[in-house]
Amino acid sequence: MPPRVNGERLWQRVEALAAITDPATPYTRRSFSPLHTKGRERLRAWFAEAGLTVRLDTAANLIGRRDGAEPRLPPLMAGSHSDTVPGGGRFDGIAGVLTALEAAQAIKDAGHGLRHPLEIVDFLAEEPSEYGMSCVGSRLMAGRLGRDGLNLPRADGETLAQGIRRMGGDPDRLAEAVRAPGSIAGYVELHIEQGPVLEERGLGAGVVTAIVGITRYAITVDGRADHAGATPMDMRCDALTAASHLVLKAEEEARALNRDGVYFVATIGRLTVTPNAANVVPGRVDLVVEFRSGANAAREAFIAGLRRFAEGVAAATGVKIAFERLSDAPPAICSDAVRGAIRDACAATGTGCLDMASGAGHDAMHVAAAGPMGMIFIPCRGGRSHCPEEWVEPKDLTAGAAVLLDTLLRLDASLD
Repeated sequence: MPPRVNGERLWQRVEALAAITDPATPYTRRSFSPLHTKGRERLRAWFAEAGLTVRLDTAANLIGRRDGAEPRLPPLMAGSHSDTVPGGGRFDGIAGVLTALEAAQAIKDAGHGLRHPLEIVDFLAEEPSEYGMSCVGSRLMAGRLGRDGLNLPRADGETLAQGIRRMGGDPDRLAEAVRAPGSIAGYVELHIEQGPVLEERGLGAGVVTAIVGITRYAITVDGRADHAGATPMDMRCDALTAASHLVLKAEEEARALNRDGVYFVATIGRLTVTPNAANVVPGRVDLVVEFRSGANAAREAFIAGLRRFAEGVAAATGVKIAFERLSDAPPAICSDAVRGAIRDACAATGTGCLDMASGAGHDAMHVAAAGPMGMIFIPCRGGRSHCPEEWVEPKDLTAGAAVLLDTLLRLDASLD
């Protein structure tokens, strides 16, 4: 018989890992915490039960490995992360680790041999950590985290490098954790969608096309603070009024760019008004605009258009507007070969699917530096995530695990 996932076992493991939490703020298992370590001890036992050889690499990524019949071949890899945001849910990251584990155990239970080695990974600290860094383990695996990042401190002064050592890694030997380009045959990560599309359309899987690039700009609007009662409307240089035009323009441009198969979103979620008094015309506004898309051309068009519009606003209102780029992460494009295997797996398992971009970042975007990458999304109730109400129906989790298993088997047969 071919390998088949055991949905009951998978769900029991989800519940068991969810129980390892801060009872005051479920479901919290922060990276680098004693609870995170306790959860990993449980994962280590389950990895061994699935016949995997378990180790921590020097970046403190937890890795379970099963050798393949052809040792010359690079490994297939699947996984995600077991840490959570404060008050996070039971499935973000965890679903990816446990479905990958279930796929490995189903292969073992069926006595099925693979050509490639298979590695199941719980990456260290995908969520933003107390050191101000996210995707720590996958960044290190990709060789994308330098000394400045390792020196980042948390509130008590402990550096990220010291935290990695405390979690069982070795910050003096991080080069050993790096996977060179071509060293992974293929990587597949299952994740909850963290949005409402699949649930609304009644589909069991999303075939991710790309993990969006994320760009953030700080925009400063300098006007003039004046008395709110004594300054006539036609003599004001109101920074907030000018900034409001930018907020609305960002919304308009994002909607215009989100078409013809291009996923584009923009958000101005941070805005500081000075002096922020009811009886003073605002003299300055600081805001941050973030925009995300898998299309570099769309991201470039957005910021260029917003800059041009800002010039017009400044000329019309007398304010000064300055832009400063804070960060710019390029998109990670999913491999055609991996996407094709996921689509074929959906067809074989009777799982309705949809091509879609990932608007959130994931470990997969860094692992893509080492080999072909793809992602499977599964529906979550109401699109809720990063909250205690985060929920996945057991049948959807089992269906996603079946798609992941079939995808790995197809990649094992087709990739060298």
